[in-house]
Amino acid sequence: MDTVRINEKDNVSVSLETGHKSALVDIPEGADIIKYGYPIGVATQDIKKGESVHSHNMRTKLGDILSYEYTPRFTYPKATEPFYIDAFVRENGDIGIRNDIWIVPTVGCVNSIGKILAEKTGAVYFPHPYGCSQLGDDMKITQLILRGLIKHPNAGGVLVLGLGCENNNIPEMKKVLGNVNEKRIRFLSVQDCEDEVSRGIELINELKLIASEDERQSVPVSRLKIGLKCGGSDGFSGITANAVVGKVTDEICAMGGTAVLTEVPEMFGAETVLFERCESKEIFEKGVSLINNFKQYFKNHSQPVSENPSPGNKEGGITTLEEKSLGCVQKGGNAVITDVLDYGDTLTKTGLNLLNGPGNDIVSITNLAAAGCHMILFTTGRGTPLGGAVPTVKIASNDRIAEKKAHWIDFSAFGSDKQQKADELLELIKQVADGRQTKNEISGNREIAIFKDGVTL
Repeated sequence: MDTVRINEKDNVSVSLETGHKSALVDIPEGADIIKYGYPIGVATQDIKKGESVHSHNMRTKLGDILSYEYTPRFTYPKATEPFYIDAFVRENGDIGIRNDIWIVPTVGCVNSIGKILAEKTGAVYFPHPYGCSQLGDDMKITQLILRGLIKHPNAGGVLVLGLGCENNNIPEMKKVLGNVNEKRIRFLSVQDCEDEVSRGIELINELKLIASEDERQSVPVSRLKIGLKCGGSDGFSGITANAVVGKVTDEICAMGGTAVLTEVPEMFGAETVLFERCESKEIFEKGVSLINNFKQYFKNHSQPVSENPSPGNKEGGITTLEEKSLGCVQKGGNAVITDVLDYGDTLTKTGLNLLNGPGNDIVSITNLAAAGCHMILFTTGRGTPLGGAVPTVKIASNDRIAEKKAHWIDFSAFGSDKQQKADELLELIKQVADGRQTKNEISGNREIAIFKDGVTL
């Protein structure tokens, strides 16, 4: 059976057929299991050379909140000439790679109205159950994520749909939105009009007319913002798909573009790899708070910080959270970390950003879109039909799932020449930015969800 040793320091190899691990040397009980050049757990019994290494003979080493020292180890990449994409340049200077009309509700009570309007007009509707019976920071989080969507430049126009009596009513939402382009953002409170469907159609048609006059213009890829996400990972994810995306991240950032890494619980055990690349002590300290605050969230709910991977991850060969995390952060390549954002924040700096948020797939892709990402590179080993508000490029870690779920998968990263795969993926990114639809767009799989951790009345 063909296997691969990812790093010369590793004491396990990975099967190219199954994604599962085997020992390269005798590993005594209590010794570290090394993969990607870092510990992914500890042996719970003596493991002989050639034996399988998985849940039956290894465990996580993750524990409580830790202290860290800033020891930067990075070099700024040599700047490279950006390629160009064709995008819509908005009145405020932002760019969008789509020009759809969106319907964004302030509250879940109007979901049925939004669905009717979408069916009658072709607008894209993003239902959610939030916006009422929430208090304090929990309500604020809902408003911040909705703000990111309402002001997103991928939308040629947005109808903000409210009920009227909800906590997050339109006047309250407007306070959070601040200045908006009234040409492209319209509001409808359905309790305030006699025929909400007719009025909604009228407003959407006005937005469609405005958007129909927009034309794509050539702009450098340095203005593109790409979100990084993995879901349904397997033992190949960190070796193929995430590694190829990491090369793309490095190239996009070297061209002056922006990439965003989120899924904080899937940084646990790999955080020092990221901390070494923080461009300043201030960014490092924000990164430490990002990790430790999320660990505290687990502890507040009496849950172990190592409560991961998922059953599907384990079946695919991933044993511990450290192993999953070290594979996950491969998507960030070797890029310098230029900023750390809180959940609901909007991107302001180019380069690689870390974004606070959970690993949950729907919440993560919504989080990335709300932060301002134009598209998401979503790696998967087991496959998922999920798509977000922005184009969600599905990148398979193995050819088997790419062939089996060709209607889900946009690209297979499986292959020995990672640079060639990265070049091919960059070409696909350009095509998607220029208007080529992703599989999730073709199938209509476009969903949102918001991270909740508060009181519901």
